[in-house]
Amino acid sequence: MNRPTVPPAGSGPRPYATRDPDRLRPGANQSDLGSFNEATIIETIRQAGVISRTEIAEQTGLTQQSVSRILRVLLERGLLAEGAQERAERLGKPRTPVRLRAEAAHAVGVLVDPELVTVVLTDLDGRALEKRRVPLDDETAPGTLVEIIAGCVEDVVSASGIARETFLGVGVAAPGPITMDGELLDLPLSQAWRNVPLRALLAERLDCPVVLEKDVAAAAVGERWVGRTERASDFVYLYFGTGVGSGLVLNGETFRGASANAGEFGQLCAVRIGRVDGTGRPQLVRECNPTAALPEIARELGYKGAAATFREFCAEVGAGDPAAAGAARRIAEVIALGAVALIDLLDLPLLVIGGPAFEPELEEIVVGTIDEAVNTMPTAHLARRVAVERSLVKVEAGAIGAASTIFHASFAPSVRRTRQYGLG
Repeated sequence: MNRPTVPPAGSGPRPYATRDPDRLRPGANQSDLGSFNEATIIETIRQAGVISRTEIAEQTGLTQQSVSRILRVLLERGLLAEGAQERAERLGKPRTPVRLRAEAAHAVGVLVDPELVTVVLTDLDGRALEKRRVPLDDETAPGTLVEIIAGCVEDVVSASGIARETFLGVGVAAPGPITMDGELLDLPLSQAWRNVPLRALLAERLDCPVVLEKDVAAAAVGERWVGRTERASDFVYLYFGTGVGSGLVLNGETFRGASANAGEFGQLCAVRIGRVDGTGRPQLVRECNPTAALPEIARELGYKGAAATFREFCAEVGAGDPAAAGAARRIAEVIALGAVALIDLLDLPLLVIGGPAFEPELEEIVVGTIDEAVNTMPTAHLARRVAVERSLVKVEAGAIGAASTIFHASFAPSVRRTRQYGLG
């Protein structure tokens, strides 16, 4: 696959994380400021959907002249489109709104799960244009995994018929832990995949920019990108996937931590419920792996039905089976304690719940249980109310989130001199 030739907003693709000491120096040159202003305007338009030049100037604090100059550049690049003129007042100057062109940029998102690889091609609005799923097994070798992903990426891009110059790259989401350079570490997946430099192997195989992110962080980025103004504030994303993890969005950026592994939610739950070993080390909490825990706990509570898989037990929850519903409540109660710890620590206004294992039948029990806990148990619960909501990305959240990491790295403004991930 050819490397994309159309640069994103600003001065070009931002490089992948680097240890170059020169990049650690504070300050910004004029080129940096221009790129930041472009990204700020793009972000303002993205959140608004449709917006006028005057409104952009008011919301960004930039002068009308700066806004007009930058918009002219973005229109010439084909990133924006103008709407029909509107006259806000009888004697006022006609208002010409602008919007992002969803078809101006595309990215592929890949979710690597223990049993399945999901590949989705999306546009700037986060719409899935093409998708592929390939089952995996415990014997899938790293080279085979790379070929499966690469083949699916090439397939969805080709089948979509998009203009190749609009394709920006591939985002990959995988359970952690990972390294900053996109190497898989001690994953709860396959022993054969551990210490595999998946990002580098895919970048070489596809010859295009590749970002590898923890699945929980990728889902949070996708929620921020697709959610526009509804997800413009700080929030924590509780991700039901291979276990339950948390992704943090703070000040418009995903907080990844020093090693890109922030959000290990199970440790919080273990400490809260006192599940530690003799040395004080937190133990694994089965409730933080709902796909395995729901069937197991339901049987312990006396379930005698025919359900065998996680999805079948979720259907039993929806049908009102007392043992299945009791298991779902027990899982929700443990996860809620970890959520309380997060809210106490970070004082966040919003908690979002989603992911591939967050089935619709679980929503009422899980959202209700967590909502009650985070609004009654934290120390400062009388000072604010925490909104608890289902993810706006209800299908393929991990894969769409992975694609969104490409858009975020390309277009989102950042005041940091060192971006934690980017394109290169």
